[in-house]
Amino acid sequence: IDKAKAANMPADRIKYNVEKASGTLEGVSLEEIRYEGYGIGGAAVIIDTMTDNKVRTVAEVRHAFSKHGGNLGTDGSVSFQFKHCGQLVFAPGTSEDKVMEVALEAGADDVITDADGAIEVLTSPTEFEAVKNALEAAGLTPEIAEVTMRAENTVELTGEDAARMQKLLDVLEDLDDVQGVFHNAEIQE
Repeated sequence: IDKAKAANMPADRIKYNVEKASGTLEGVSLEEIRYEGYGIGGAAVIIDTMTDNKVRTVAEVRHAFSKHGGNLGTDGSVSFQFKHCGQLVFAPGTSEDKVMEVALEAGADDVITDADGAIEVLTSPTEFEAVKNALEAAGLTPEIAEVTMRAENTVELTGEDAARMQKLLDVLEDLDDVQGVFHNAEIQE
């Protein structure tokens, strides 16, 4: 809902999508399906979908992979390379001590400062809302706040490989049934 509001989606459309996803909308039966595969250079990709027609969805995902140089894998083929967690990212210049104090007190698992000065707070998915609310109550507003699949290690891609991987990710994200695309590619411009 937060992402939809940030994208200025109308309230009635948000309500419709919530009802559709929760199964309270008549005549619609949706199913969540996760697909896993490999992109360019062996980069791992996870695609979360919600669909009323899984035959159509798997065909679209498989086509995107095969047309853009990747391949669809089996269940569990790449998920072991990711951690399901809450992630809050603060801009460089934010007080690391304040973020660490509030986050750890609220139940965060870890606080990481990146090389560029950005601060990343990791939580379990169940503690995400509590940690986010505690940080916001302390006057700390994250640039990114989401429950995600965070890559444990990355694959660096440059040049033509980077461009091909970005194209694959763009095509996957543009599919109607796709809810989220997670990958471990570190794409260099």
